[in-house]
Amino acid sequence: QAQLVESGGGVVLAGGSLRLSCAASGLTFRLSGMAWFRQAPGQDREFVSAIGWSGGMAAYADSVKGRFTISRDNAKNTVYLQMNSLKPEDTAVYYCAGKLWGAGASSSQQYDHWGQGTQVTVSS
Repeated sequence: QAQLVESGGGVVLAGGSLRLSCAASGLTFRLSGMAWFRQAPGQDREFVSAIGWSGGMAAYADSVKGRFTISRDNAKNTVYLQMNSLKPEDTAVYYCAGKLWGAGASSSQQYDHWGQGTQVTVSS
């Protein structure tokens, strides 16, 4: 059974940086598209970033473009989200998601596997 475990969340001042990690097991990671979503209190889950199984293409939400970078290490079965220039509005629970043969879609419905989430809090 596939399992995704996020780590790296925490509390940071506005303008700071965090790097989230998502360790995958039980799925063919190198053939899986991976993504990050986030959900703030009282809001719907929203797309943040995605990377296709080939690693050649990455997609970002407009709100994070230029500040966040997604990457993957197939040798470690891990996907990362480097978050720089953090803003208070980035505060949310961040979720990792995966799909075999995924091309890096932005729709949460495209993903079969989800982690439990990691809290990111950005204080002003």
